[in-house]
Amino acid sequence: MPGNQQLHRVKLLHTSAWAFFVCCIVAIYLAAWQGALGLASIYIAIVAFEVGVLAFNAWRCPLTAVAAQYTDDRAPNFDIYLPRWLAQYNKEIFGPLYVLGVLFTLYRWRTA
Repeated sequence: MPGNQQLHRVKLLHTSAWAFFVCCIVAIYLAAWQGALGLASIYIAIVAFEVGVLAFNAWRCPLTAVAAQYTDDRAPNFDIYLPRWLAQYNKEIFGPLYVLGVLFTLYRWRTA
């Protein structure tokens, strides 16, 4: 299979994984707001696992290394179907949103 198709598959997988984790971050807020704190905790744990994977890999997704095998491009979004600015500032955007979601869940738990 040509490198283009392999890169396309890696980018699709990476984008799907990214969307899953973004949905989990949004779901933290929704579950906590509805008082489903156990469910919010599950979403928190799922994202925490991903944070652990990223930390273990020097804050890079393991799929980035896979994509790098199929292209010399190293733009911030070479390995994922996201706009360049979003790929570049992904951690700066979603990291604080995740932390705030955890804090919101703790607040809802304490006031429940």
